[in-house]
This record gives sequence, C-alpha cells and structure tokens, in this order.
Amino acid sequence: MTKGKTKKQIEEIELEKYRLTITLVFIGFVLFFGIIATNIKADQIVHKFKSPSFNGIGTSSHYLTIENQEHTRKLTIKEEIKALQDEIEREKENSTLARFMRNLESRVYAELSRQLVNNLFGETPQSSGTITLEGNTIEYTSDGVTLTLKITEADGTVTEITIPIGTFTF
Repeated sequence: MTKGKTKKQIEEIELEKYRLTITLVFIGFVLFFGIIATNIKADQIVHKFKSPSFNGIGTSSHYLTIENQEHTRKLTIKEEIKALQDEIEREKENSTLARFMRNLESRVYAELSRQLVNNLFGETPQSSGTITLEGNTIEYTSDGVTLTLKITEADGTVTEITIPIGTFTF
C-alpha cells in the first residue's frame, strides 16, 4: 500500500487513521461513560416483604388490626346467634298454642278476680279468706272499714295492701 506513494500522501493517510482512531476512542468513551453513568444512577435491587409480620415495619398496628377484625367477627357471630335464638323464641310465643294458653290464662285470672271481688263486695261479703295461686298465697280480711290483702310469694316475700272500704264505691 505504501509503494508508489509519496511521503506526504503517507503522512496524510497516517493522519487520517489517527483522526479516525481518536474519533472511535472518543465515541467509545462516550458510550462507556454513558452506560456507567446510567448504572451509577441505578439503585440496588432489594427484596422487601409487604407483610409486617415478615418485615417488622408496622408490626404492632398490623397485629392490632388483625385482633380487631377477629374480635369484630366474634361479636358478629354472637349477635347472629342471639338474633336467631330471639327469632325462635318469638316464633314459639306467637304459635297458636301459646296464644291459646295466654288467652286461657287471662280468662282464668279474670274469673278468679271476679270471684274474689264477689266474695269481698258481693251481696254476701265474707270477712276473710285465703286463695293459693301458683305457689303464692293471698289472704284477705275485712273489719268493715278497711280491706287488707296480704300476698305471700313462693320465695317468702310478703306484700300487704290496705284499702278503705267506705270510700271504695262504684
């Protein structure tokens, strides 16, 4: 290649090679530092658990949240059970048999009350008497001026009611 060329032409070719080499080295440095600069800005890849149970950050509030959720769920279940029990109880109380028994009991008590009033204030009033009703004892006495009712409950509790007869009219 160098045969038949002058020294000046060879120097120009060498200069051109040198410029090309410098240009390629410069482009290489720019690319190399561009890649390095990008990597310098990058951060290290670190795996972090999201759950506070594993990473320890916010663990206490995490556990409190779980505890509150469990507590709320338990209360909800208890309320649902109670609501079902109340519904079953209401259905029992509203059954035909239960309504019949309440009605019959009400009429029996009304009849007993009417008989007691007749014994106390009827055409031939009695001055004393005793009635036993479901383990409770009702004693009544009259002295012509007042009527005294003494109610002794099954547990021994005594209630005494005094009614003046003279002002007790219809």
